[in-house]
Amino acid sequence: MRFAIFLLWLLHHLPLSVLNLLAWPIGKLAYLLAKERRQVGLINLRLCFPEWSEAKRRHIIQQHFHAMARMLLEYGIMWYATPERLKRLVKIHNLDYLQQYEQENVIILYPHFVGFEICVYRLNLEKTLASVYSNQKNPVINQQVYQGRMRFNNAKIVSRQEGLRSIIKAMKDHTPFVYLPDQDFGPKDSIFVPFFGVEAATITGLSRIAKLSKAKVIPAIPTRVGNHYELTFYPAWDNFPTEDIAADTRRMNAFIEERILEQPEQYFWLHKRFKTRPEGQARFYK
Repeated sequence: MRFAIFLLWLLHHLPLSVLNLLAWPIGKLAYLLAKERRQVGLINLRLCFPEWSEAKRRHIIQQHFHAMARMLLEYGIMWYATPERLKRLVKIHNLDYLQQYEQENVIILYPHFVGFEICVYRLNLEKTLASVYSNQKNPVINQQVYQGRMRFNNAKIVSRQEGLRSIIKAMKDHTPFVYLPDQDFGPKDSIFVPFFGVEAATITGLSRIAKLSKAKVIPAIPTRVGNHYELTFYPAWDNFPTEDIAADTRRMNAFIEERILEQPEQYFWLHKRFKTRPEGQARFYK
């Protein structure tokens, strides 16, 4: 693993256009060899887009493997590139939507697109940010990822095991909380709401944290455009949260669906989004 990290350090000297070329054969090889993950991606697309042809779904997954390979190769840039280079590589749009609430608590709704890591590093140059961190199984990778997240000395990292109290504490001085709630974390703290028409176990944390902290919810979407990235902020949500936590959670999923339709190959399709099923329903993944 130390050699892999050293290799990423070497690669960070290369322009994104060269990393893109390197990612094509790596992505194709991963698509061929990672049979289980390939099947997960195809099952997700069949569930979410039954109207698409099988050829289109396979094309999207092939593109997604390339995008994931590219993200992996770009970790060296996230960990080692200068702040000036990060600013050149990532353009931020509508940052004023966030800045106007500097004296209030804010939750940044931030779904899993392939640009989420590099764009949040870029945002961290503008703002102190709080986020949840999951420990990695490999201690070397875990240390590197954690150090990377803290490289600008203005991040507040909360362990996933710490719970809501630590999140609220991290936000107490109006530090924006970057929240990625669009994966299947199991039945605990989740409810079933539609995601592209399929009942999906979805955590209700966005609504609950917003209510407890009296926070504004401001979505932000990272997008890879050619050989650079764009991070786009959206206006703060009105009338959120409500007393209907299921409606709040469905509103979140609906927003994410709209953004996925704009860049389907960049969403995290290799995650088992529908792993948890309502009682009595058959599993989708073998």
